[in-house]
Amino acid sequence: MLVSFAVNGVRVKRAIVPVISEANDQAMDDTRYLQHCTALLENFSADLSQRTQSLGQEDSLRLLAERLKTLSGHHDALYEEAPALVERLFVTYPDFAPLFPRDLLWFLGGSCLHFLTDDEIRIYQELDTMRSDAAQQGETLDLIEARAKLLKLQ
Repeated sequence: MLVSFAVNGVRVKRAIVPVISEANDQAMDDTRYLQHCTALLENFSADLSQRTQSLGQEDSLRLLAERLKTLSGHHDALYEEAPALVERLFVTYPDFAPLFPRDLLWFLGGSCLHFLTDDEIRIYQELDTMRSDAAQQGETLDLIEARAKLLKLQ
């Protein structure tokens, strides 16, 4: 996700990618975070594809599921095509919206942010700030632990 903010009065754009700790507490770098989000998309699209198998070959939901499945393996097209597909899923097939991983909405950004609640956006923004603060101190942020702390505060 690309964000813009001011540093000493100068507008700066930066890619924000939260650090996530896995079960073995190895912090994820940007590449591993991309792999994590791609895996979320792969799991969702595989589930959606399985649910739509009984539909006709030309059914729009089935075609959407297949396009999401194909897209999950093409990182270069992910940011360009995924937001429009996600928007189509949420608007045309709202029954499937609760199944879509919320982390992917934040990860993809753009029009996908419209489907997050204000509270969710606030939490993701706070997590980004916490991650940035940790990075400035030479530390990594355990995103899962930080998210759990933020959710307990509500």
